[in-house]
Amino acid sequence: MARLTPEQISKVSAWVAEGATLSQIQERLSTELEVSMTYMDVRFLVDDLNLALVEKEEPKLPEEPAAAAPADAAAVPAETAQGAGVVTVEVDTIAQPHAMVSGHVTFSDGEKADWYIDHQGRPGMAARSPGYRPTPQDITDFQTKLDAALRQAGY
Repeated sequence: MARLTPEQISKVSAWVAEGATLSQIQERLSTELEVSMTYMDVRFLVDDLNLALVEKEEPKLPEEPAAAAPADAAAVPAETAQGAGVVTVEVDTIAQPHAMVSGHVTFSDGEKADWYIDHQGRPGMAARSPGYRPTPQDITDFQTKLDAALRQAGY
């Protein structure tokens, strides 16, 4: 890792205080100070200098009322754009053996599928009816509701 002068260290400290990300710091080191560092080296530099990156708050979305859920699952409904039905996502309290987290989804037409995220973060889904393919709107609603349900469940 490159050694920085006290002046360069104070510039890095100022960038962190301004809210710069690690990528931005890495870029500025290269362009402004002509110091080439890997992303990981920048991460170590910030840690070694005991600097705390400023975390930008995500915009808060209005909370939706939680639907009544079975004792072993958390459910989050969403009206579809067509208004034909509701996409409901349930998170299992005990994940399937091959998964980090798993659950079930009921699409707006009443069809069901099992979903999971494996231990390497890869998502998967298996429809209970062979050959079933949900509508694009149902997929969008599923993704939105899955994100909300996982956050609600603490993931």
